[in-house]
Amino acid sequence: MTTLLEARRVTKVFGGGLFDRNTTVALEDFSLAIDSERPSITAVVGESGSGKTTLARLLLGLVSPSRGEVLYQGRDLQAMRSAEMRTFRRDVQVIFQDPYEVYNPFYRVDHVLTTPVSKFKLASTKAEARAVIEGALEAVGLRPEETLGRFPHQLSGGQRQRVMVARALLLKPRVILADEPVSMVDASLRATILASLRTMTVERGISIIYITHDLATAYQISDNIVVLYRGSVAEAGDVERVVKAPHHPYTRLLISSIPVASAERNWVTESAPPAVGSFAGGAAGCKFVDRCPEAMPMCCQARPPLFRVDRYRAVSCYLYQAAPTLSPEEMVKAFIQPPAVPRVGASGGC
Repeated sequence: MTTLLEARRVTKVFGGGLFDRNTTVALEDFSLAIDSERPSITAVVGESGSGKTTLARLLLGLVSPSRGEVLYQGRDLQAMRSAEMRTFRRDVQVIFQDPYEVYNPFYRVDHVLTTPVSKFKLASTKAEARAVIEGALEAVGLRPEETLGRFPHQLSGGQRQRVMVARALLLKPRVILADEPVSMVDASLRATILASLRTMTVERGISIIYITHDLATAYQISDNIVVLYRGSVAEAGDVERVVKAPHHPYTRLLISSIPVASAERNWVTESAPPAVGSFAGGAAGCKFVDRCPEAMPMCCQARPPLFRVDRYRAVSCYLYQAAPTLSPEEMVKAFIQPPAVPRVGASGGC
């Protein structure tokens, strides 16, 4: 495996300053590696406060880790020179959650497309720049004549988000971080945007880290999935196995919370947690112990490692302590590996 983008045992702690002694561990001992030769879509899911957005900011180099390191092609982001960082900024793109806040309302939508073309010298003439932009818009299902020249408020939320997908595509990136890209888009348009993301991987060789709280779209689009709980990995592996037959009690809780159409409306609810006096959560033990219906005394004593319960799944839970363990940086060994494909669009037109 040739690593393209990697988080190596990363921990991010907020707070603890001179005037505020309280600290919050947003992400703890987390590792993830993206293969440069096998483009894939990896979903990172979890409830609010699980550390998903902190992970995205770390992988983009917007914040520095408290411990560990984030590497791009083997180089620590914090040690990169300006030329290396410029290459990183082009190769690793982001699609944000809100398709409106990323726009300046005083500029036409053309501005978010012409700026990267100019900054990264993607075209030598205005005509060539126009052709490159039109090609990117068409690739995400937008008609250039109906999109260019308009202000953001004149486009729908789905159109605005697809413009941002086109912007990322313009730069021919190697990795895209998609942070809740369809959470604020009408359900009728989600399939279109998700299909565009999938096409980027299958046809253009772009790996995607898909960050979401929505297990349904994660299952629809991704190859592998990482389930986070309070900054730590609960379960990871092949999305088919994890979603269809979850092993970790927290993953089961997430799956059971998805509403299912039923005449009786017989939705599954979260089981009552054990008595706090018996299994209270602590710093040393499993973070899920105070909510877990299957908690055991050992869960309070030490944090469970990742147990490789089968070829394409790892679970951080003592229910599977008979299985072999994986270190955090070995988590990707439980991922399915898509076939290697050549990257399309690494040079030339869009």
